[in-house]
Amino acid sequence: MGKLSKMMKSRNADHAEESAEVEVLFAEAAKFDAISRKIKASLARLDGGGHLVQDAVKPVYSNTHGLQTMNDNIDKILDAIDKMLGPSEDKGREERIVRAGPDRVGLTDYLASLKRIERALSQMSSTNLRINQQAIADFNDLLSEGSSQLQALFRSTLAEDVQPVEPLKYLMGDEKPFPILEQEKASKLGLIDTFLSSSTARHASYNSRDSPSIRIYAELRGGYLSGSLQNLSAASISTSKRKASGEIYRQHTSGIGTYAKGIENSFTAEFSNISAVFARENWGLAFDATCRKALAEFAKTLRELNMHIKANLTTDCFLAYEIVEIVTNVGYNLDESTGQLKLPFADALKPIRETARSSLAELLEDVRRRVSSMQSVPLDGSVIPFTTEVMTRMQALITYPQSLASIMASLGDGNWQSLASANSTSSTSLPSLASFEVGTDSSHLLAHYIMDTIETLLTTLDSKARALLKSKFIAGVFIANNVALIDRLIRSSDLSTVLSSSSASTKIEAWRKRGTSAYLESWREPCSALMDVQYTSRGARPPSGGSGVVDSAAMIKQLSSKDKDAIKEKFKNFNASFEELSARHRGLQMEREVRSQLAREVQAMVEPLYARFWDRYHEIDKGKGKYVKYDKGSLSAQLAGLG
Repeated sequence: MGKLSKMMKSRNADHAEESAEVEVLFAEAAKFDAISRKIKASLARLDGGGHLVQDAVKPVYSNTHGLQTMNDNIDKILDAIDKMLGPSEDKGREERIVRAGPDRVGLTDYLASLKRIERALSQMSSTNLRINQQAIADFNDLLSEGSSQLQALFRSTLAEDVQPVEPLKYLMGDEKPFPILEQEKASKLGLIDTFLSSSTARHASYNSRDSPSIRIYAELRGGYLSGSLQNLSAASISTSKRKASGEIYRQHTSGIGTYAKGIENSFTAEFSNISAVFARENWGLAFDATCRKALAEFAKTLRELNMHIKANLTTDCFLAYEIVEIVTNVGYNLDESTGQLKLPFADALKPIRETARSSLAELLEDVRRRVSSMQSVPLDGSVIPFTTEVMTRMQALITYPQSLASIMASLGDGNWQSLASANSTSSTSLPSLASFEVGTDSSHLLAHYIMDTIETLLTTLDSKARALLKSKFIAGVFIANNVALIDRLIRSSDLSTVLSSSSASTKIEAWRKRGTSAYLESWREPCSALMDVQYTSRGARPPSGGSGVVDSAAMIKQLSSKDKDAIKEKFKNFNASFEELSARHRGLQMEREVRSQLAREVQAMVEPLYARFWDRYHEIDKGKGKYVKYDKGSLSAQLAGLG
């Protein structure tokens, strides 16, 4: 019991201690709970106060940020002002360089100084500060003075190479290129142009539309080109007029070809200079301005030549064809190598091209007019000189196939028949290169025009001969002679190639037959005397020998006295007519081929009829020769003698 009592006491003591600890813990927990409630209440109050503070601080922060940005901008402005004031402070140094000039300072340093002035002006002009206005004015004055000095240097440098040259030195014999600027000099001019072409420099020189360097270059080098080519211009005019009156212009006798070649070569050399001096975007402007004066002189020369051509159109229209060909080729060559001047060349060529177009109709009209005005036709049937002149024109015509291909194509086939249609259309541009190609179509047009000319000539000659000559005998010989001459001149020249078509030869052959037919009409008279139908149709067939030969004696025996007298009269009439026509034939002036051809025609017409008539009736005068003057052999010899 005692032990149990002790154990119970000990356990109760432990429970009391633990109970005390639990009470302490509950007391602490209650304390922490109270503290937690206080903390939550404090946090709630703190959060509300934080929002109040945030709302109060936010405007202050925004204002502070704006003030900071303004402060940064003020710092930048102050830095910019320092930079702007810097160039104005350097004005004295740049002024000394500009005043000294590029010759003393050196071009490189001089250009560097002007570029610094440009930059300073750009910086100062970007603000509106009053403090910079005077400095801007001073720098503009310096820039203007510098630009003027550079222009003077550009002019003096370029003036060293503007003495006109003798162009024939570079055109005759082995062609040499026209002189160009030295590379070092071109580079120097290029440096100057780079500055003078800037917008700032142009503004400083009071001309914002044009580069002063281009203006100076065009003035000096344009004068050089014009001066170098002026002798060629004068030579073109003098050589074109240096021929006998009425003489057809001979190809390449005018100096216009040399003049045009001089223009092409000198302009090509000048474009090389321009390419070395100016920026690419200014090549065309500089080239056009430089060549303008020389082109104006060229156009003036062409106008003067055009006046000369129009005053002598039928002989000098060939010069117009030559000029069209030459100038068109030069214009296209320059356009291909430079990309410029195509339109100026077209404008310069237009008057002569129009004259060339109208000349085709005028040549045809001249043929009609000249033949119609003839007061007489050669009584011996000989060729008139005008036929040779017309064919000489045609021979000259085919030496200009390129220009005529273009001109005839622009007119259209057959539209050259009248002046009105030839002048109905015009062109303000150079003909295309394709139109200069001599193809089948252009050759056909040229052949058609030549045949139109020949037919116009023969038609008017035929009409004039029929009107003035009462005898078809002479008129036929006259036409045959002219046709023979035309045919001979075709065959002996390049006309044979142009007129190689069958239609051309057919038309010429038709005219030959027409002349022959007119001539042979007179020979029908002696042939009619050999007609004896009334005798061969009467009675029995004329007796013949064993060999088939007509027995003339037997034939005569069958005739009455009246019939015999008629036969005698026929022989008599034949003899008289034959001898008269033979004498007239021999008295006419015939081309060699015409005489032989007409003789063959007469022989083919007369000899068979006479042989037949002679076989039947040659015994009419019993061989005395009183009526039967010619036997078959002697007549054949007489006919052969006509050739």
